Amino acid sequence: MPVVAEDSNIRIVMLDVAGAIVSNAYMLVCQQTSDSVLIDAPGAASRIMEQLKDTSVRYILMTHNHFDHIGALAELRSRLKVPVAAHPLDAAGLPAPPDILLEDGGTVSFGKIDLKVLHTPGHTPGSVCFFTGKYLISGDTLFPGGPGATRSPDNLQQIIRSIKEKLLVLPDDTQVYSGHGDATVLKKEKEEIAVFSSRPHPPDLCGDVLWLSS
Repeated sequence: MPVVAEDSNIRIVMLDVAGAIVSNAYMLVCQQTSDSVLIDAPGAASRIMEQLKDTSVRYILMTHNHFDHIGALAELRSRLKVPVAAHPLDAAGLPAPPDILLEDGGTVSFGKIDLKVLHTPGHTPGSVCFFTGKYLISGDTLFPGGPGATRSPDNLQQIIRSIKEKLLVLPDDTQVYSGHGDATVLKKEKEEIAVFSSRPHPPDLCGDVLWLSS
């Protein structure tokens, strides 16, 4: 259960969901109150419950509705008995309707922490990221080296707009924790996106795209 970021206000933990589909779930903990939120629920519900036990969980927050992020959602919702929050455009893909509908620019508060909601469509219509301090939980919108996978050229253009308009405006030192793989720093992604944007691309480009080689 590695702590991936920590300061006097917040602790961010990448949860161990070994044995499940390889997607990242995060626990964000308010250092002053021990209130927490769970972001995404890919699998291994009992393992996740064990890692949450020393905190007071207030919400389950969903970055999007793909199967590899919601596998344990129904069980965790039942056991934790806390509200589930998701964007309305992804609500229909969840095991049951969410208790809270997230809005772009809205805030989710727990303990002394305020998380800003950023609606970033492209990977799914209702994809969202969560930002606080110098930390961004990016779901499957932004990975180290590229955007989340897209199913059409229009979706690729949409996710690039989301990244440029909602994420690249954040400070360069923002630490990015994505739905799969390792963390990155926003400055690095800004530099690589600039390279991508400077080159021509085929009109049918979509799928798994990398900033430096696609």
